[in-house]
Amino acid sequence: MRSRGKRILIVDDELSIQRILRRNLLMSGYEVLVADNGEEALRAVRQHEPDLILLDLCLPGDIDGLEVCEQVRRQSQVPIIVLSARTEEKQKVRALDLGADDYLTKPFSNAELLARVRACLRRAANAGGGRQPEEQEQVLCSSDGYLMMDVERRYVRAGDREVRLTPTEFELLRQLMLHAGKVLTHRTLLRAVWGPEYGEEADYLRVYVRQLRRKVEQEPSRPRYILTEPGVGYVFQAEGRRDQQPTASSPAGKAAPTQE
Repeated sequence: MRSRGKRILIVDDELSIQRILRRNLLMSGYEVLVADNGEEALRAVRQHEPDLILLDLCLPGDIDGLEVCEQVRRQSQVPIIVLSARTEEKQKVRALDLGADDYLTKPFSNAELLARVRACLRRAANAGGGRQPEEQEQVLCSSDGYLMMDVERRYVRAGDREVRLTPTEFELLRQLMLHAGKVLTHRTLLRAVWGPEYGEEADYLRVYVRQLRRKVEQEPSRPRYILTEPGVGYVFQAEGRRDQQPTASSPAGKAAPTQE
């Protein structure tokens, strides 16, 4: 994907990080905007319509990064990459739930940043079309009709309710439903959804699967559709069967562990 012409908004109040990010992105051919706080960020999104946002969660003032993420998602599907410290796991998960597409843990290398930026922009472009011919099934459904995805309309229904998914969550579910009944390895899913730069981030993928289950499963801790193949990957069970669970009267005498 050509970088030139793509506009990236950096939202971070640390001048040193601003300078490093701005310099590296400019050298890679991107147009760069900078915002020091949440209010400036929201104003820049409205006025300049960036193609991607790099968003720090810890911002000064009344509007933090989570609030920025939530407000942006009300009006735009622009990709958002969260910049987060390693100790902010709950905030990262919350950001994903509010619509962030990716996150980078500080400190990160310039190569990693640019790879994530390219992958995120590529996913955003694919969301508007350009699927491979063999992947152009427009409506995907579970056998019981509970889960339905209209690919062209970008619409997902779980039971009688519409489910709002981020572009990344949508593509993850599409891959799983497209290959229903087939176990997809961590590497396969990471590369299919995030791009060829990925492949070893099994823990990273687990966060997104957990978020997706929260949105589409009736009981996220006891999933019927998105099942785990321990140590291997995930499979979409079109029939909606749940793995057999031990009961209190079983020899084990314990409840089955929740799927991760």
